[in-house]
Amino acid sequence: MIPASRNASLARVILGNAWPVLVAQLVSIGMMVADTLIVGRYSTQHLAAVAVGSGIYAALALGLGGVLQALAPIVGQHYGAGEKEKIGSDLRQGLWLAAALALGGAALFASPGWLLAPAQLAPDVEAIAARYMRLLSLNLPALLGYRAFHATATALGQPRPLMTIACLETILHAALAYCLVGGHFGLPELGAAGAAISQAIVGWVSLGLCFWLLLKSPRFEPFHIFSRRERPRWAAQKELLRLGAPIGFSFLVEISAFTLMAIFIARLGAETVSGHRIAANLSAFVYMLPLSLAIATAAQVAQSVGAKNEALARAYAFTGLKIACASALVTAVLLLWLRTPIAWMATTDAEVAHTAIALAFYIAVYQFFDAAQTLACFALRGYKISFAPLLIHLACFWGLGLGLGYWLAFHAPTPQGTAGFWQAAVASTATAAIAFGALLRWVTKQRASRLLP
Repeated sequence: MIPASRNASLARVILGNAWPVLVAQLVSIGMMVADTLIVGRYSTQHLAAVAVGSGIYAALALGLGGVLQALAPIVGQHYGAGEKEKIGSDLRQGLWLAAALALGGAALFASPGWLLAPAQLAPDVEAIAARYMRLLSLNLPALLGYRAFHATATALGQPRPLMTIACLETILHAALAYCLVGGHFGLPELGAAGAAISQAIVGWVSLGLCFWLLLKSPRFEPFHIFSRRERPRWAAQKELLRLGAPIGFSFLVEISAFTLMAIFIARLGAETVSGHRIAANLSAFVYMLPLSLAIATAAQVAQSVGAKNEALARAYAFTGLKIACASALVTAVLLLWLRTPIAWMATTDAEVAHTAIALAFYIAVYQFFDAAQTLACFALRGYKISFAPLLIHLACFWGLGLGLGYWLAFHAPTPQGTAGFWQAAVASTATAAIAFGALLRWVTKQRASRLLP
């Protein structure tokens, strides 16, 4: 067992690796916020198109990127075991997988009408959303290549380059999107399409920076990432897919729950879905803190497992969980305090702002349970456990979250509208937090008793 006196040192390790990831995540989510602010002030119809189109794209991109998250426990366990010579090959195989996933994903956006049909958008809004999605697909290969680098860097305890890239990326995107959406400084006025073109350009610039760091930075020199060429190896690809496919599907379940929520809410009108978009952006922004803690915790769990120190792995997992829950309480208070000025920053439409303000209470409660379930889920992935978490996500987010939410929103004795979906989201994340916490406790106890390999 790890003595209680070491809890503070474990927390310092987690926080030390989490804060650069947090800065990178917050800055990156700033791209979404920038799109909401810039496009929202340009046109409510264009914002509605971005709300639906970006949600569908994000579901696919995060699902495919989640498959590449398998690199994190694989690299982390190799690093903890002192097998540094295997890490270069891990990333090379991950990049091959990223290329294959990008080809398949981009094909889905060639004709996105079938993806937009469930939203029942007005014809003009659907046309804007379809063009926006086709242009966003140009960013997919770069995004997935970046996700492979991201998983590897965090597993190695090297998150600071991610922070630098994210800062440059977001500044460039905000400036370029401003010019292309509204047609400033002599550039064409493209509306929502301008935001998509900006994301694609910035995505490829970011991937180029990743490759430059891998080639030139002394941080990654010991792993000889590009020391030799390497073709795809079936054994390595099989391991990545075995672990990564459930992770990717879990990501898809989580994000698609919000995407489908936006699609159903779109039936209530452009103003309502735009208000939901602001609320969803706020939720995503807040989520970056527990996500960063979860990424940092999972890396330490994986490294400890690789070093065959089960007691240390368990201590890291539950220390991270405590930090996540404590920080979520503070975040809830801040959300409720700042909800009104945040809403009015995002829109000049009173109906849109009032919708977003009304949803802030649900976000405050939701994010507490979301922090707990995220941390526990990532800790389990550090142990290379990904299938059972997928089953929990399916039951909670698609079953309870969407099923109950649809009923509350449209078919309850007193239909709740948008609030019904958020009420169900709170119930689903609370259930997931309990299930993941119980599973993590059982796994760590079994491994400590050497009943599991």
